[in-house]
Amino acid sequence: MTAASLKRIVEEALAEVGANVNFLLVPKGKARSTTWLGIEHGFGIRHYPSGRNVYIVQTRMAGRLRTVTIGPASVLTRHQAQMVARRVIAYAQVGRDPATDRKRIRSAPRFDDFLNEYWSRWSPQWKASTLATHDGYRRQYLDGAFKGLFIDELNEEHVTKWFADLNNRTSPGAANRTLEILKNMLNKAEIWGYRLENTNPCRSVRPNKRRQCERFLSAEELARFGKVLADLRGDENPTIRSGCAVITLLLLTGCRYREILSLQWRDVKGNRLLLRDSKTGPRTVWLGAAAREVIDSLPRDPKVPWLFWNHQYRRPISCIRHLWGTILERADLGKLRIHDLRHTFASHAAMSKETLPMIGRLLGHANHQSTARYAHLDDEHLLDAAQQVGDRIDLKLKPSTLS
Repeated sequence: MTAASLKRIVEEALAEVGANVNFLLVPKGKARSTTWLGIEHGFGIRHYPSGRNVYIVQTRMAGRLRTVTIGPASVLTRHQAQMVARRVIAYAQVGRDPATDRKRIRSAPRFDDFLNEYWSRWSPQWKASTLATHDGYRRQYLDGAFKGLFIDELNEEHVTKWFADLNNRTSPGAANRTLEILKNMLNKAEIWGYRLENTNPCRSVRPNKRRQCERFLSAEELARFGKVLADLRGDENPTIRSGCAVITLLLLTGCRYREILSLQWRDVKGNRLLLRDSKTGPRTVWLGAAAREVIDSLPRDPKVPWLFWNHQYRRPISCIRHLWGTILERADLGKLRIHDLRHTFASHAAMSKETLPMIGRLLGHANHQSTARYAHLDDEHLLDAAQQVGDRIDLKLKPSTLS
């Protein structure tokens, strides 16, 4: 790649991000230092003794390391410089002239055609529940999203506008999930040769902030909740009694809602539940004495494989929303999701001084970051420990008194 080609790449990229900066050569023979920003490999700021700071990008071209100076940090924003650096790295990896590259990738399909290809090639690797969820997001938010655009034309501006519109149409969580699907799609477009490498525009779109404060039942709320459950367990309707058992088991195990509703007797092995298909794949749930007692109290029918079933229609219980609303109203608990029973289990485990790795294992978390949200709940025993250590040190500091 010639210096003229590099200059053309940088100038085109600067124009695209809305910056007007003359192309610069790297000064030589001066003491200098470089701060690598870590956003893109080889992207950083070079500092000169004069106080001048410029954005640079280093990448291997034609078998040797080349340094390209993008422009002064006093003129360009970090985001603008990052976009230019990404373009330089992408063309360097391809190793061809920009005009040749544009001709090569023009064979890329339109977005809708690539969406069909991605779904047919990649969806067989998803679980059935994941496929059902993703099909819903595709149908509502991805089909027809970028009409007329080729997959290699999709840029940050297109994705940013799409994501802003998406947030006006759905919840923050659903928007984030759809953005993740699109991001993975464009990663595959690079791997399959339809886009230049390191050009995924979703990387620069900030997802919605996740809800940090999870709702869980306090000790006083648990007492009211338990009283209502006890009353309902005496109901004449066996389906209501089964629903109460579902809710109790959710509280005692921290399992997800669908994991409990889909339980079959073959999944119960002594003091363990062998879940065949959880969110993170097959896993083992350990049962305490109270949880095992709930299971032992369930009525069994040799012709019904499920633990929790509708006794009128002899099929598994699919929903307990009506029962859940009744419990919340009678216990005066306000807004509480069934999933918050899982948070209640984890929160009380943290307050009982269980370690975060242990809580993660009990919940079946694949990522420790999912468990980290409960870290603040073990502050009480940390304060107790700090108090005890401080008392011992303070005792040593005081001079002994002679009787």
